[in-house]
Amino acid sequence: MANPSLLILPGDGIGPEVMAEVRRIIDWFGENRGLTFDVSEDLVGGAAYDTHGTPLHDDTMAKAQEVDAVLLGAVGGPKYDELDFSVKPERGLLRLRKEMDLFSNLRPAQCFDALADFSSLKKDVVAGLDIVIVRELTSGIYFGEPRGIIEEGNERVGINTQRYTESEIERVARSAFELAMRRGKKLCSMEKANVMESGILWREVVTEVSKGYPEVELSHMYADAGAMQLCRWPKQFDVIVTDNLFGDLLSDAAAMLTGSLGMLPSASLGAPMSNGRPKALYEPVHGSAPDIAGQGKANPIACVLSFAMALRYSFDQGAEADRLEGAVETVLAEGARTADLLGEDGVEPLSTSQMGDRILAALSASI
Repeated sequence: MANPSLLILPGDGIGPEVMAEVRRIIDWFGENRGLTFDVSEDLVGGAAYDTHGTPLHDDTMAKAQEVDAVLLGAVGGPKYDELDFSVKPERGLLRLRKEMDLFSNLRPAQCFDALADFSSLKKDVVAGLDIVIVRELTSGIYFGEPRGIIEEGNERVGINTQRYTESEIERVARSAFELAMRRGKKLCSMEKANVMESGILWREVVTEVSKGYPEVELSHMYADAGAMQLCRWPKQFDVIVTDNLFGDLLSDAAAMLTGSLGMLPSASLGAPMSNGRPKALYEPVHGSAPDIAGQGKANPIACVLSFAMALRYSFDQGAEADRLEGAVETVLAEGARTADLLGEDGVEPLSTSQMGDRILAALSASI
């Protein structure tokens, strides 16, 4: 039986540094757990532009379509700010999402007990937080037509169109219900059905899909009220499903409940392939952090946890995903901190590779 295949795209800034630690962890699983991957590596973002004059070469796109999963580091940086919009580093990531049809974006927001004090909310509000926001990723106002800036009378007008079909809503809703079935069997759908026709359709379709999942408790909430409730008492939620725009906003708000964007992974999932696994791209939520690139200061945990999500959702290795997530929790409980997590005077921060060392040691101690 062939090994599962994984395409690694380190990208720009701190991407190569954090990805190097993931490569060490992948090797550990092969050596210690008999879990071997066929790993290939390529360029994306600014790194691809520097080599090919495009943020994503066609050959790389073809590889992404063929593998079981893609793991991406980060893209972008000030070096590329003056490039034409069509070749900016971020266009490489957007092309991957669009051409792989990755319509379901999973953004966990988990607050490790050891880091509860880092949140701007009270500790009792966020301690033990473990929620997932499922964001529709390939439609809605970011892609709807017509769009653009036009002349109207003596002034300019900016136009963006919020547009959803029933099938687009149905497939992301089904993805969220499937996730809810694997978790706490509770799903909250968020939209603005009080003022938007697309929100009315969203609520109707999600309600219809729910009939196929009678075990899941479904609730509906207006997205603005949902933002308020995320800040008021986030642990009332388990899985949240929402559209592209609201998902963009709500997932970033939920991320900061945990205290550090550098800790959070994400998964973007598409339709099942011939092997039954969904097309998938995994990436940390954080950006390329060019101000610390190459200095060994980056926190690799978000990228490590992104690989844990790949183990869970692409490779059917839930127990090994638990093992890796448990190793991260262990090192944090022991006080291991990179510079972004320091909150105590006199504590020496770990380098990127030292944090990798600690995670590998915790993995070895788990067997």
